[in-house]
Amino acid sequence: MTSSTPTPLAGRRGDSGGTVIKIGGSLVSDGARLRTILADCADQASVAVVPGGGPFADAVRTAQAALGFDDGLAHRLALDAMSRMAEVFFAIEPRLAVAVSSEAVAEALAQDRSVIWDPVALKAGHPDIAESWAVTSDSLALWLAGMLGAERCILVKSANIPARTDPASLAQGGLVDAAFPRFAAGYTGAIVIRGPDSSCKRPAA
Repeated sequence: MTSSTPTPLAGRRGDSGGTVIKIGGSLVSDGARLRTILADCADQASVAVVPGGGPFADAVRTAQAALGFDDGLAHRLALDAMSRMAEVFFAIEPRLAVAVSSEAVAEALAQDRSVIWDPVALKAGHPDIAESWAVTSDSLALWLAGMLGAERCILVKSANIPARTDPASLAQGGLVDAAFPRFAAGYTGAIVIRGPDSSCKRPAA
């Protein structure tokens, strides 16, 4: 059984002051909004952008349904999908460099830089993360936020946000993945859900 509470990077928990922002892959259908959100992120210091898998992850689901390969392979291919979206995000906003490990993200945030996280290193497996569709980019964003000691984890969605935004209700409604409540229980920072009319800008202090 995997743990929902990440083991933090040495010297990082609680001191990064950074923000993790997961940008749903479904936002590719609204190019203008996606460009604005990425520009907002690049304009800020200490932001780690987590890309959703978008149409690339949808292709993995379709292929698995047709060919019947196991969830472990599907999970690794979905990580590849997030990697491809990281490349797309960088092409749209080159001020956001791509960091291919949580350690590289932590280093960037410590230098007040903002980056896009490519989760490719997780393809080797991690004891905190089950290789299943129960863990998608939503939970991975929370996992990264916990690893970094980030003060806030923001999920930017294309869907309207329901009245109840506690993790269990969000998972039951399909707005986040099934593992999200467990990861949320192990995260001590603020979790913020933003819908179609929101940017990634931090609220005023």
